[in-house]
Amino acid sequence: MLIDQGIAMLEISAAMMGRIETIHPTFLWDHQNLVLIDTGYPGQFPLIQEQLSNIGFSVQDINKIIITHQDLDHIGSLRAMIQHSSHAPKVFASEIEKPYIEGDTRLVKLSPEAIAQALASMPDNVPPEWRNAFKHTLENPPTAPVNRILRDGEMLPLCGGIIVIHTPGHTPGHTSLYHMPSKTLIAADALNVIDGRLVGPDPATTFDLVLAQLSLQKLTHYGVRNVICYHGGLFTDNPNQRIRELAFA
Repeated sequence: MLIDQGIAMLEISAAMMGRIETIHPTFLWDHQNLVLIDTGYPGQFPLIQEQLSNIGFSVQDINKIIITHQDLDHIGSLRAMIQHSSHAPKVFASEIEKPYIEGDTRLVKLSPEAIAQALASMPDNVPPEWRNAFKHTLENPPTAPVNRILRDGEMLPLCGGIIVIHTPGHTPGHTSLYHMPSKTLIAADALNVIDGRLVGPDPATTFDLVLAQLSLQKLTHYGVRNVICYHGGLFTDNPNQRIRELAFA
Protein backbone atom coordinates (compact mmCIF):
# COMPACT_ATOMS: atom_id res chain seq x y z
CA MET A 1 0.00 0.00 0.00
CA LEU A 2 1.43 3.37 -1.05
CA ILE A 3 1.37 5.72 1.96
CA ASP A 4 2.97 8.76 0.35
CA GLN A 5 5.69 9.56 -2.13
CA GLY A 6 8.65 7.33 -1.31
CA ILE A 7 6.99 5.17 1.34
CA ALA A 8 4.86 2.02 1.15
CA MET A 9 3.50 -0.43 3.69
CA LEU A 10 3.83 -4.08 2.75
CA GLU A 11 1.25 -6.67 3.77
CA ILE A 12 2.64 -10.16 4.29
CA SER A 13 0.16 -12.90 5.23
CA ALA A 14 0.88 -16.54 5.96
CA ALA A 15 -0.43 -19.39 8.07
CA MET A 16 1.31 -19.38 11.46
CA MET A 17 0.50 -21.74 14.33
CA GLY A 18 -2.77 -22.77 12.71
CA ARG A 19 -3.99 -19.23 11.92
CA ILE A 20 -3.38 -16.55 9.33
CA GLU A 21 -1.05 -13.85 10.60
CA THR A 22 -0.38 -10.60 8.74
CA ILE A 23 2.64 -8.38 9.29
CA HIS A 24 3.53 -5.00 7.80
CA PRO A 25 7.16 -4.24 6.92
CA THR A 26 7.80 -0.74 5.57
CA PHE A 27 9.61 0.09 2.34
CA LEU A 28 11.13 3.51 1.57
CA TRP A 29 12.97 4.79 -1.46
CA ASP A 30 14.64 7.78 -3.08
CA HIS A 31 16.97 8.17 -6.05
CA GLN A 32 19.86 6.46 -4.27
CA ASN A 33 18.37 4.25 -1.57
CA LEU A 34 15.93 1.38 -1.34
CA VAL A 35 15.30 0.75 2.34
CA LEU A 36 13.40 -2.16 3.87
CA ILE A 37 12.36 -1.94 7.51
CA ASP A 38 12.10 -5.45 9.01
CA THR A 39 12.10 -8.70 7.08
CA GLY A 40 9.27 -10.94 8.27
CA TYR A 41 9.39 -14.54 9.43
CA PRO A 42 11.82 -17.16 8.12
CA GLY A 43 10.71 -18.30 4.68
CA GLN A 44 8.85 -15.10 3.79
CA PHE A 45 11.44 -13.76 1.35
CA PRO A 46 9.31 -14.76 -1.69
CA LEU A 47 6.29 -12.92 -0.25
CA ILE A 48 8.34 -9.76 0.27
CA GLN A 49 9.76 -10.14 -3.23
CA GLU A 50 6.24 -10.37 -4.64
CA GLN A 51 5.03 -7.31 -2.72
CA LEU A 52 7.93 -5.18 -3.92
CA SER A 53 7.47 -6.36 -7.48
CA ASN A 54 3.84 -5.26 -7.33
CA ILE A 55 4.93 -1.67 -6.68
CA GLY A 56 7.65 -1.71 -9.33
CA PHE A 57 10.78 -2.57 -7.38
CA SER A 58 13.18 -5.49 -7.22
CA VAL A 59 14.15 -6.97 -3.88
CA GLN A 60 17.64 -7.50 -5.29
CA ASP A 61 18.14 -3.72 -5.41
CA ILE A 62 17.58 -3.07 -1.70
CA ASN A 63 20.74 -1.46 -0.32
CA LYS A 64 19.68 -0.68 3.27
CA ILE A 65 17.83 -2.85 5.80
CA ILE A 66 16.74 -1.46 9.15
CA ILE A 67 15.87 -3.98 11.86
CA THR A 68 13.72 -2.48 14.59
CA HIS A 69 14.35 -5.35 16.99
CA GLN A 70 15.38 -8.96 17.43
CA ASP A 71 12.05 -10.84 17.35
CA LEU A 72 11.83 -13.72 14.89
CA ASP A 73 9.05 -12.11 12.83
CA HIS A 74 11.35 -9.13 12.19
CA ILE A 75 14.70 -10.84 11.53
CA GLY A 76 13.41 -14.08 10.00
CA SER A 77 14.18 -13.38 6.34
CA LEU A 78 17.11 -11.02 6.90
CA ARG A 79 19.72 -13.55 5.87
CA ALA A 80 17.75 -14.44 2.72
CA MET A 81 17.42 -10.75 1.82
CA ILE A 82 21.19 -10.32 2.05
CA GLN A 83 21.89 -13.50 0.07
CA HIS A 84 19.59 -12.47 -2.78
CA SER A 85 20.70 -8.86 -2.97
CA SER A 86 23.01 -7.61 -5.67
CA HIS A 87 24.15 -4.69 -3.49
CA ALA A 88 25.34 -6.26 -0.18
CA PRO A 89 22.85 -4.15 1.80
CA LYS A 90 23.93 -2.44 4.99
CA VAL A 91 22.03 -3.66 8.04
CA PHE A 92 21.08 -1.06 10.67
CA ALA A 93 20.03 -1.84 14.26
CA SER A 94 20.41 -0.48 17.77
CA GLU A 95 23.53 -1.32 19.76
CA ILE A 96 21.51 -3.31 22.30
CA GLU A 97 19.87 -5.47 19.63
CA LYS A 98 23.08 -6.08 17.65
CA PRO A 99 24.39 -9.15 19.56
CA TYR A 100 20.97 -10.82 19.37
CA ILE A 101 20.68 -10.26 15.62
CA GLU A 102 24.23 -11.46 15.06
CA GLY A 103 23.65 -14.61 17.10
CA ASP A 104 26.07 -13.85 19.93
CA THR A 105 23.24 -13.73 22.48
CA ARG A 106 20.08 -15.84 22.65
CA LEU A 107 16.90 -13.99 21.68
CA VAL A 108 15.25 -12.83 24.90
CA LYS A 109 11.90 -14.44 24.08
CA LEU A 110 13.28 -17.79 22.95
CA SER A 111 14.26 -19.39 26.23
CA PRO A 112 13.99 -23.20 26.40
CA GLU A 113 10.77 -22.75 28.38
CA ALA A 114 9.30 -20.42 25.76
CA ILE A 115 10.21 -22.83 22.96
CA ALA A 116 8.59 -25.73 24.82
CA GLN A 117 5.45 -23.66 25.32
CA ALA A 118 5.32 -22.70 21.65
CA LEU A 119 5.64 -26.32 20.58
CA ALA A 120 2.93 -27.38 23.02
CA SER A 121 0.56 -24.78 21.61
CA MET A 122 0.82 -26.11 18.05
CA PRO A 123 -2.35 -27.78 16.71
CA ASP A 124 -2.39 -31.56 17.04
CA ASN A 125 -2.78 -32.03 13.29
CA VAL A 126 0.56 -30.42 12.47
CA PRO A 127 2.76 -33.07 10.77
CA PRO A 128 5.81 -34.18 12.78
CA GLU A 129 8.22 -32.91 10.13
CA TRP A 130 6.71 -29.42 10.34
CA ARG A 131 6.85 -29.53 14.13
CA ASN A 132 10.51 -30.53 14.01
CA ALA A 133 11.34 -27.80 11.48
CA PHE A 134 9.61 -25.22 13.69
CA LYS A 135 11.55 -26.42 16.72
CA HIS A 136 14.82 -26.20 14.81
CA THR A 137 14.07 -22.64 13.71
CA LEU A 138 13.28 -21.55 17.26
CA GLU A 139 16.43 -23.16 18.59
CA ASN A 140 18.57 -21.85 15.71
CA PRO A 141 17.13 -18.49 14.62
CA PRO A 142 18.68 -16.88 11.55
CA THR A 143 21.53 -14.46 12.12
CA ALA A 144 23.21 -11.73 10.10
CA PRO A 145 25.87 -9.07 10.69
CA VAL A 146 24.83 -5.56 11.71
CA ASN A 147 26.89 -2.94 9.86
CA ARG A 148 25.56 0.31 11.30
CA ILE A 149 24.43 1.21 14.81
CA LEU A 150 21.28 3.33 15.18
CA ARG A 151 21.68 6.16 17.71
CA ASP A 152 18.67 7.54 19.54
CA GLY A 153 17.56 10.85 18.05
CA GLU A 154 19.83 10.78 15.02
CA MET A 155 18.51 11.68 11.59
CA LEU A 156 19.41 9.18 8.89
CA PRO A 157 20.00 11.04 5.59
CA LEU A 158 17.88 8.56 3.67
CA CYS A 159 14.60 9.00 1.79
CA GLY A 160 14.15 12.60 2.88
CA GLY A 161 15.15 11.99 6.49
CA ILE A 162 14.39 9.23 8.99
CA ILE A 163 14.60 10.00 12.71
CA VAL A 164 15.65 7.15 15.01
CA ILE A 165 13.55 6.82 18.18
CA HIS A 166 14.72 4.28 20.74
CA THR A 167 11.58 2.82 22.31
CA PRO A 168 12.79 0.01 24.60
CA GLY A 169 10.34 -2.28 26.33
CA HIS A 170 8.96 -4.64 23.73
CA THR A 171 12.56 -5.83 23.56
CA PRO A 172 15.55 -4.27 25.37
CA GLY A 173 16.66 -2.25 22.33
CA HIS A 174 13.45 -1.81 20.36
CA THR A 175 13.54 1.08 17.88
CA SER A 176 10.80 3.09 16.18
CA LEU A 177 11.34 5.46 13.25
CA TYR A 178 9.85 8.71 11.97
CA HIS A 179 9.84 9.39 8.23
CA MET A 180 9.99 13.17 8.02
CA PRO A 181 8.61 13.91 4.52
CA SER A 182 5.43 11.86 5.00
CA LYS A 183 5.13 12.45 8.76
CA THR A 184 4.88 8.70 9.23
CA LEU A 185 5.66 6.99 12.52
CA ILE A 186 6.95 3.48 11.87
CA ALA A 187 6.11 2.14 15.30
CA ALA A 188 7.21 -1.48 14.82
CA ASP A 189 5.79 -3.24 17.94
CA ALA A 190 5.68 -0.20 20.24
CA LEU A 191 2.06 0.23 19.13
CA ASN A 192 -0.53 -2.04 17.54
CA VAL A 193 -3.76 -1.66 15.61
CA ILE A 194 -6.65 -3.90 16.67
CA ASP A 195 -10.04 -3.66 14.94
CA GLY A 196 -9.06 -0.28 13.50
CA ARG A 197 -8.07 1.20 16.85
CA LEU A 198 -4.55 2.23 17.84
CA VAL A 199 -3.51 0.51 21.08
CA GLY A 200 -0.37 0.23 23.16
CA PRO A 201 2.18 -2.58 23.48
CA ASP A 202 0.88 -6.13 23.72
CA PRO A 203 1.45 -7.38 27.30
CA ALA A 204 1.71 -10.99 26.10
CA THR A 205 4.68 -10.29 23.84
CA THR A 206 6.42 -7.40 25.62
CA PHE A 207 9.69 -7.96 27.49
CA ASP A 208 9.25 -5.03 29.92
CA LEU A 209 5.74 -3.59 29.86
CA VAL A 210 6.48 -0.70 32.24
CA LEU A 211 9.42 0.44 30.11
CA ALA A 212 7.41 -0.01 26.90
CA GLN A 213 4.67 2.20 28.30
CA LEU A 214 7.19 4.88 29.27
CA SER A 215 8.70 4.77 25.79
CA LEU A 216 5.40 5.87 24.28
CA GLN A 217 5.98 9.34 25.72
CA LYS A 218 8.85 9.81 23.26
CA LEU A 219 6.42 9.34 20.38
CA THR A 220 4.43 12.43 21.39
CA HIS A 221 7.26 14.73 20.24
CA TYR A 222 6.52 14.28 16.53
CA GLY A 223 3.79 15.60 14.29
CA VAL A 224 2.36 12.32 13.04
CA ARG A 225 0.04 11.96 10.06
CA ASN A 226 0.33 8.18 9.64
CA VAL A 227 1.25 5.33 11.98
CA ILE A 228 2.43 2.00 10.58
CA CYS A 229 2.19 -0.79 13.14
CA TYR A 230 3.88 -4.09 12.32
CA HIS A 231 0.81 -5.83 13.69
CA GLY A 232 -2.37 -4.19 12.53
CA GLY A 233 -1.11 -1.92 9.77
CA LEU A 234 -1.99 1.70 9.06
CA PHE A 235 -3.67 4.15 11.45
CA THR A 236 -4.54 7.70 10.36
CA ASP A 237 -7.43 8.80 12.62
CA ASN A 238 -5.99 11.77 14.56
CA PRO A 239 -2.87 9.79 15.54
CA ASN A 240 -1.24 12.57 17.61
CA GLN A 241 -4.15 12.73 20.02
CA ARG A 242 -4.40 8.95 20.27
CA ILE A 243 -0.65 8.57 20.94
CA ARG A 244 -0.89 11.14 23.74
CA GLU A 245 -3.84 9.27 25.25
CA LEU A 246 -1.86 6.04 25.27
CA ALA A 247 1.38 7.62 26.48
CA PHE A 248 -0.13 9.32 29.50
CA ALA A 249 -2.88 6.85 30.41
